Amino acid sequence: MTHMVPDVKAIATLVIFAVTYLGMALGRLPFFRLDRTGIALVGASLMLAVGAIGLDAAFKAVDLNVIVLLLGMMAIIAHLQLAGFFRLVSTFVVMRAGSPMALLCGIVAVAGVLSAFLVNDAVCLIMAPLVIDVVGRLKRDPLPYLLATAMASNAGSAATLTGNPQNMIIGLDAHLSYGGFAARLAPPAFVALVAVILIVALVYRREFATPFVQQPVPSKPRWHTAQVVKALSVCLGVVIAFFINVPMAEAAIIGASLLFFTRAVKSRKIYTRIDGGLLLMFAGLFVVTAAARQNLLTPPVMQAVAALHLENGWSLAAVTALLSNLVSNVPAILVLQPFIDRLPHADAAWRIVAMSSTFAGNLTLLGSVANLIIAERAKGAGIEISFFTYMKIGLPVTLISLVMGTWWLMAGWGG
Repeated sequence: MTHMVPDVKAIATLVIFAVTYLGMALGRLPFFRLDRTGIALVGASLMLAVGAIGLDAAFKAVDLNVIVLLLGMMAIIAHLQLAGFFRLVSTFVVMRAGSPMALLCGIVAVAGVLSAFLVNDAVCLIMAPLVIDVVGRLKRDPLPYLLATAMASNAGSAATLTGNPQNMIIGLDAHLSYGGFAARLAPPAFVALVAVILIVALVYRREFATPFVQQPVPSKPRWHTAQVVKALSVCLGVVIAFFINVPMAEAAIIGASLLFFTRAVKSRKIYTRIDGGLLLMFAGLFVVTAAARQNLLTPPVMQAVAALHLENGWSLAAVTALLSNLVSNVPAILVLQPFIDRLPHADAAWRIVAMSSTFAGNLTLLGSVANLIIAERAKGAGIEISFFTYMKIGLPVTLISLVMGTWWLMAGWGG
């Protein structure tokens, strides 16, 4: 039996792919000051340089539906923030929270529900300083409330196709119905939110056994009534459009553009709140993954993946959760994409992948961008969230969520 000399282009593609995904997992590359966006863009450029993918193919690899959907949702969230909507919601919760447990439930409900329809990373970015301010005024331990915010945001985002970036990719690639997806994923998301409340309350039982010493009135929030009404109306219209199967990217970008017609908010303020780095990171990852598929999906690789038995829902959930924690959830989805599309019950499989990749984000502090946002905002306020502190709640929450979610979705697996 003869052995063929390994293809140099395939080796180069493999090295670039591996280094890019290692950088995505670590958040940086040793000895360089590249963040995840820079790593993805450099990886995409190197794929072009070694001939792993052509320029035309690279352009086609970038899923503009995902980019436009994310852009539209970011702009809508920015308008809601500038109008004062999130400050109003936080004030409403505090004013009606008569006990620490009620405050915890309120924070989990707000973070979960908002993350279901808005992008969870953006929700955490906005809610973190609000939660820190609230618990500071009430003189409570900030850790349980901040951990609950991050985990509830992840859990709630599993409910819809617009809750997080990986769900957006799945929904657009698999052409899933927004309403059908929500009908199947909302119950597991609700169970996960309940799990967050119960585990946080159990681990921090002293915090929740001590009543409020006083109920201070939060500083009066500033908001623009007309802009809040307008932004909420457009947001509601966009969500309704999702449910009646208007293409998600189209609904989001039209809704966002309508909000620019205002005399109260300068457009520049919206632009500064749009995460252009995230959009560029997605573009780079699309190119890197497309090049890898083109050069690395050989028959032996396909056989090795087949040995993982992804056609079994439990195996698929476990593999997805593990991969999501190794390289992060969005890269995990892009890696799994060609294998899931080949499964006999692809729609059901994609729902399990969406659920498990999202819930797996609650396992560790590094499991999702939302967690890192909360940790960074907390650190800026002098609050340290350690890896162990996060995981002692994240581990049980993730296990409960994954088991219950997989069990629920296996009913639609088709055997």
